[in-house]
Amino acid sequence: MSDAEGNRAYGKKSFKRSKSHFADRVTADGRDGWPVEAGRYRLVVSRACPWASRAVVSRRLLGLEDALSMAIADPIQDDRSWRFTLDPGGRDPVLGIRYLGEAYEAREPGAPGGVSVPALVDVPTGRLVTNDYQRLTLDLATEWTALHREGAPDLYPADLRDEIDEVMAEVYKDVNNGVYRAGFATGQKEYAAACEGVFLRLELLSQRLAGRRYLVGDTITEADIRLFTTLVRFDAVYHGHFKCNLWKLTEDPVLWAYSRDLYQTPGFGDTVDFDHIKWHYYQVHTGINPTGIVPLGPDLSGWLTSHGREELGGRPFGDGSPPGPVREGEEVPAAGRP
Repeated sequence: MSDAEGNRAYGKKSFKRSKSHFADRVTADGRDGWPVEAGRYRLVVSRACPWASRAVVSRRLLGLEDALSMAIADPIQDDRSWRFTLDPGGRDPVLGIRYLGEAYEAREPGAPGGVSVPALVDVPTGRLVTNDYQRLTLDLATEWTALHREGAPDLYPADLRDEIDEVMAEVYKDVNNGVYRAGFATGQKEYAAACEGVFLRLELLSQRLAGRRYLVGDTITEADIRLFTTLVRFDAVYHGHFKCNLWKLTEDPVLWAYSRDLYQTPGFGDTVDFDHIKWHYYQVHTGINPTGIVPLGPDLSGWLTSHGREELGGRPFGDGSPPGPVREGEEVPAAGRP
């Protein structure tokens, strides 16, 4: 998710998602100069951001907490974008910086593209390594395997990658990015095309998931993570704030049950902070919500109700096991849970 200046402009100019300017990869062989190494990197995220939340879910499912520390930015940005005002003294305790932008500047002063999360920062130098949100989680699943916990699931199995990539491309275009194109549209036709595209794809996904528990194969994969982080925000912000209101997630029996199934799976719902989500979208996007008023709803109690998806079979973690309890200091505040 981009910087505060861009957020103020949303709703006033046509939306176009920028490509990640920093696309270095942290790999097992270190071919980009960044080898996988426990404790070397810090993952900077916002619990409000769906793109960053992918990395939070992946890190927890794979058990990378000890190998890859995590910084959580304040969901409310100022003119310098993502800041660490949730930490004592307003500084990240590991990187020692007040703003994520300082790591960007250390890497390339005046770099284009704004300051976005998720971001991976090299702890020894304080320099940004990558903000490539599309590649980061795939590398966590495939390049960081030596540091995965015992029993970690295979989130990007080699024999299913073509199908996973195809599904993820459709989800990205019409759902992940589609809600933004609808929400930040500047004209009726632009909005209508984007909104209709969102719901057409959701209907197709509902049909796909009617007879199968997960999007690809019989286990959780990267495709499910990418769809979940949009669905979990749908009724809270996209339905009203982004005007994606042909129907609510809770009104589609299949997608609502699928979302609850994932939410109740360790590694998913225990990373979600609905307060951070609502505060960010409604207070930062002043271009489309100038009053900054945050709505009281929706009722979140349904997220913990029975979903019945076990009847479809499937093995959430394949031959592996669920992650253990959330680490101390990374718990979602009680106010952020249903």
